[in-house]
Amino acid sequence: MKKRLYKSTRDRKLMGVCSGIADYFDMDPTVIRLCWVLFTLAGGSGIIAYIIAAIIMEDEPDYFDVN
Repeated sequence: MKKRLYKSTRDRKLMGVCSGIADYFDMDPTVIRLCWVLFTLAGGSGIIAYIIAAIIMEDEPDYFDVN
C-alpha cells in the first residue's frame, strides 16, 4: 500500500494537520506541533503554511485495509 498524507481524524486538535504529518513520518504529534509554533514565532510563516495544509490535505479515510 502506498503511503499517503492525510489530515488525522483520530488525534485532531485543530484541523488534524499536525497529527496527519506525524502519522506520515512516524513521529509524535507533539513534536510536529512544537515545530509549527517555532515557525509561527519565527516570522509568521507557520500560520500561512498551516492554513494551506488544512485546505489542501484530504481527511483520513474511514476504512482500514487489513491484510
